[in-house]
Amino acid sequence: MKRRIIPILLCLPFSLFGQTGGSAAAESFYNRGLAFAADENRYAALESFLEAVKQNPAHAGASLALAECYYELAEYDQALSWVKKARTLARLSTAAANQEAFILIAMGRLTEADAIIGDVLRREPYNQDALFAAGELDIARGRSGDAVRRYREAERLYPRDRRLLLSLALVLSSLGDGAAARAFIDRAQLAHPEDYRVFYYAAYLKARSGNLREAIADAEKTLSLRPGYQPARSLLAQLRYRSGAYGRAISLADEVIAENRSETGAWFLRGMALNRMGRGTEARRSFETAVNIDPSDEWSRAALENLLLEEIDVEDTQRVRWADWHFTRARQYKQRNLYEDALFEYRRGLRLNPYASQRAEYAEILLQQGFRKQYLDEMLFIQNGTGTANKAVNDAVETYTALLKTSFAAQNPVDDGEIIPRWNIAIFSLPSQSSFYHSDGVYIAARYLKDLTVHNRVLHAMDVPVRRATFSEAFSTARENKADYFLILDVNENERDLSLSAVLYVARTGSKAAEFTVFRAGSDRLRNAS
Repeated sequence: MKRRIIPILLCLPFSLFGQTGGSAAAESFYNRGLAFAADENRYAALESFLEAVKQNPAHAGASLALAECYYELAEYDQALSWVKKARTLARLSTAAANQEAFILIAMGRLTEADAIIGDVLRREPYNQDALFAAGELDIARGRSGDAVRRYREAERLYPRDRRLLLSLALVLSSLGDGAAARAFIDRAQLAHPEDYRVFYYAAYLKARSGNLREAIADAEKTLSLRPGYQPARSLLAQLRYRSGAYGRAISLADEVIAENRSETGAWFLRGMALNRMGRGTEARRSFETAVNIDPSDEWSRAALENLLLEEIDVEDTQRVRWADWHFTRARQYKQRNLYEDALFEYRRGLRLNPYASQRAEYAEILLQQGFRKQYLDEMLFIQNGTGTANKAVNDAVETYTALLKTSFAAQNPVDDGEIIPRWNIAIFSLPSQSSFYHSDGVYIAARYLKDLTVHNRVLHAMDVPVRRATFSEAFSTARENKADYFLILDVNENERDLSLSAVLYVARTGSKAAEFTVFRAGSDRLRNAS
């Protein structure tokens, strides 16, 4: 299923419709739940609605409200169960039908959702929520252009509808039409000057377009309308970081962490800001905390490893500890015969701890893959560089040195460069292309990509600063350092997927040579995309 562009906050409000049966106690709990839901206190709302259906199992409104709550919490199986009960209790309710359609879209069950939406629109051609659901269905099917047309038709019927105005702005922005997106977000702000959600999405869109000053103002307005709203506080922290106000970014990240210590994004941002302020030791602690909370957090781990490589001696036990994590994964991949994945993890671990005994395991995979020369090189490194050679290593060196002397390549020596050209490439990140979800994530990704070229026989990543301020600075750095090409990386990501885009330029002239885009979802997406 395609990722959803329309955020959950834009979807259905809590519905009110006729009840089947009832009691004073059930109504009291139901009304209390509605008040909690209006304040977006989902857990308290759930408690009240559950008590309402306990008092009156036939309470259709409470059943639908439970479905809406679970939908907002992304517990779609539970949401579907409750909305089906609500539809049984109130068979003619279009509100319940629309809610089921939204849930099915979120679950990827698009054909079923389409049937429900079609049925509602046959009965009520101008049903506002059904029209909105139809647009979201188009987005889920990857038809953003169709969604825009549908939203525009609905917006003509309901010109002040907050959801439609924001949805049009968000979808148009995703399609690259910044001017039209800006027009709809401006209309939403004029029509709903006291709605914190409007200003939050305005800040989000203006941040994506690089208009930091207005984005900061809108994020601050959001917090003035709804103090403590964590998404806005997190967004404002990122904006402060991007504007160079690192101390203020740290303070905002600390506020997020005070509410939820498991928020790895705040720990990452805090670490990045501390590092930009030259406080490397504190930055490492922030990244370590994020990785300890979530070992699969690739960005925090990559940022931490960058600092270890830059600031910590190669013999330091800190490097050993973090390298061992990669060696453990490498063995797991090796046991499953996933040799490419195992090679990557061994290489990453050896980058941190070059003298690790696991180099012999890495060499063994190279030999299994038929790379006898590379295997011998690794054995020679163990013999001469680590001081840990044993009889097996010495025997391997002796055997493969003799074996390779009789090979065709040894008897007919040719410069490798005559067979496989080796190109010098400079890899850069620009602040204008800074990732939105992980502040300065494009720098982390560029460093990561640079490290990957160490084992590439065609590309040699040059030892030049990755972070450059402008294209012209990147161009001049590459040209003056005699690079053949230079590459500028861009990152686009959300919670579930990642897109890396790169433009390759000729270092001599600055002319574009090629463009590349890779999309990955799921775990290890930074590694796999790189």
